Amino acid sequence: MRQDRIGFLFLTPALIAVVIFYLLPVVMTAVFAFTNMSTATGIRGGGYLVTEQTLRDLSGHGLTGATLSQLADAGYEVDTEGLAALAATFGDRLAGHIEAELGGESFATSRELERALRDLRAPELRITRDRKQAASLFQRSVLNIRHDTADALRDELTGAGIPGGDHDMIIEAAYTGWSWTMRNFELLLSLPSTARYALNTLIYVALTLVLFNVGLGLLLAIATFYLPKPSAAVFRAIWFMPRILPPVLYVLMWKWLMWDNGFLASALAPFGVERINWMLHSEYHAWVAIILINGVVGASFGMIIFASAIKAIPQTLLMAAEVDGATRWQQVRYVILPQMRWPILFVTAYQTLSLLASFEYILLSTGGGPGSATEVWAMAAFRTALNNYGGNLQYGMGATFALVLVIIGTVLSLLYLRFFNFQALLAKPRIER
Repeated sequence: MRQDRIGFLFLTPALIAVVIFYLLPVVMTAVFAFTNMSTATGIRGGGYLVTEQTLRDLSGHGLTGATLSQLADAGYEVDTEGLAALAATFGDRLAGHIEAELGGESFATSRELERALRDLRAPELRITRDRKQAASLFQRSVLNIRHDTADALRDELTGAGIPGGDHDMIIEAAYTGWSWTMRNFELLLSLPSTARYALNTLIYVALTLVLFNVGLGLLLAIATFYLPKPSAAVFRAIWFMPRILPPVLYVLMWKWLMWDNGFLASALAPFGVERINWMLHSEYHAWVAIILINGVVGASFGMIIFASAIKAIPQTLLMAAEVDGATRWQQVRYVILPQMRWPILFVTAYQTLSLLASFEYILLSTGGGPGSATEVWAMAAFRTALNNYGGNLQYGMGATFALVLVIIGTVLSLLYLRFFNFQALLAKPRIER
């Protein structure tokens, strides 16, 4: 029992790290996915703001025409309350002058009232800023005025003469903070771009995984296994270099190779080949570039894992195969490949999850273009939540994209474990049964 406690004590830092860096982000993603959080709402909640769009929304939800007219038409009124505030700010002399000239008058907009104040030629209102400040004291409309609390907005509605029975509906529509909602998932299913992102991700993950991360990685590992050890070590080190390079520098090298003023275009130009951007000339070129850029990096990882696994194969098996007259191909087929089941499971599962969540090389090379032809699901989540073109970052919608990736990754992991019969790996050796 004491040893168990000591073991648990040593595992505690790792458990804390798992909770903080894995479970907590997943839980937070799931929570945010059911909200409408955005730049407009903020993450702490929001205030109350009645805008023209609010009035249009309320019109479709049954608010009476009379109330809508009151909200829309209320503007600026030179009344006793405003004059008192003006006297406190600019002095009694100006307040008396405005009361004599404009008392009791109403104005639809701030501009109209400011023009009237300018025509008075009062020395206190010579500056535009002062006229705007004075005009704001007579504002009686609730439109485009932010209120921190529902009670503050309710007081404004009461002062504007809005019927009390309409207050709750207006306050609910005017709330700018985030709220719990299922709309993100409904929107995700209805957007035409969703299918495109899903198809792009399938193409990206499938081709990169099969052709390079597993296929080429396994081929390189087998090929270097039969090379002299010094030559094999140098070859693996060179191939592994792109993985340790900064992504920006690595992609920049590919741009030098593939752009219209790069090496490839310059080398083909003497043969009459038109100078084009081989990375962005068409969707086909963009996909080839993306798969090559990611594939070279992914193949290096698979090569190292598979090479280590091949070295772990008992040499007696290979020697016995040679004694029996097996060719290199027969050794690979009947000795090496059957021993690679678990390494292939690991690389396939790990690289699938990595590709699902990665987009940095796509962002740096094609930017998801041309158009959105190469924009994958993870990049769509990034742009929606953190870097979109419109400026209003949709945190909740971006979290919905990310949550779908988490679910897909979990399902694929379970399928891989089932397909590769992971239970057999964990089973006790027969001699211990």
